Amino acid sequence: MTAVDFAAFTEQLADLAGRTVLPFFRTALGAEDKSHGGVFDPVTEADRAAESAMRRRIGETFAQHGIIGEEFGEDRADAEYVWVLDPIDGTKSFIAGVPTWGCLIGLLHNGRPIYGVMTQPFTREIFIGDGKAASWRGPRHDHAIAQRKLHARACASLSAATLMTTSPLLYPPDALEKFRRVEQEVRLSRYGCDCYAFAMLAAGHVDCVMEAGVKTYDVAPLIPIVEGAGGTFTTWSGGDAARGGNVIASGDARIHAAALELLAKA
Repeated sequence: MTAVDFAAFTEQLADLAGRTVLPFFRTALGAEDKSHGGVFDPVTEADRAAESAMRRRIGETFAQHGIIGEEFGEDRADAEYVWVLDPIDGTKSFIAGVPTWGCLIGLLHNGRPIYGVMTQPFTREIFIGDGKAASWRGPRHDHAIAQRKLHARACASLSAATLMTTSPLLYPPDALEKFRRVEQEVRLSRYGCDCYAFAMLAAGHVDCVMEAGVKTYDVAPLIPIVEGAGGTFTTWSGGDAARGGNVIASGDARIHAAALELLAKA
């Protein structure tokens, strides 16, 4: 199977996920707490239904491929090709009726993200990347569907940068202290957008995104989008971010290096 076929299939999965979750959005949808007494970690019927639908489609099409999903765990995660699924990244935003969540689908080849999609079915947007290029498709102001290439914007220094994170409340104390070092150097910081923040970085509206304690399914689909738009995506120590942990993405390599230097301070 060619990369083009993988691309088409990944977009089919994104469409399937979007069609499954959208009828639940802004309804009286209940949420269970997966945290078992920790920080509230909701899961809904929409999350489970979308991941189940995508898993069935993958199994029917690529029986030898592995899957890593947020709701139903790992299946053949050591396979050559592994699909990474987060049916609703930003479930807290989803249950609050805020359209900054997204459906994430990624493809790993020998552990490396080679294709990623983030779709926001409510706004009818889709962000696509393969690590070499990235694109956006969605409605124009006249409601016609348009498409354009994504390019992260240049930003020479942190003092001119816009920084985003989902919430400092999710950071453990040591990570929060390091995050604050970077935050105090930037021009503007904003909270609350989950995967949508990374999409805005790829689109050239945000300069840096930081998160702490994320999982593979939170970031692997986003890495090819950010890198395809010319950005950089690593751990806070500058390593491979595909397995999650504390991660940082930047549109300009200069501010990425400056942020890593601040994070490395004792």
